[in-house]
Amino acid sequence: MAKKLYVGNLSYNTVEEDLREAFSKLGEVVSATLIVDQSSGRSKGFGFVEMASDEDAAKAITAMNGTMFMERTITVNEAKPKTERSGSGGGRGDRGGYGGGGGRSWR
Repeated sequence: MAKKLYVGNLSYNTVEEDLREAFSKLGEVVSATLIVDQSSGRSKGFGFVEMASDEDAAKAITAMNGTMFMERTITVNEAKPKTERSGSGGGRGDRGGYGGGGGRSWR
């Protein structure tokens, strides 16, 4: 069964092919995805590599975690499942940052 790995602290110059090439030396890579900023198209410095088997994933974590990759010390571990975000939207509370009082009475 395939296992997805989180790869963090990547150089902003990293491209998906760099990830695929590095991890394919340790086992079969199903996919390599670099997370990019939607507005700028620039890498956010992390990505995910899906390895074909649990054994390949374990080997990749052991071999790559804490190593230098494109002049950065990277973090590699098993990816956590994506969690649902709440749909509350702004997070400003119930008053929206405006509000009242002030102690004056306008009569």
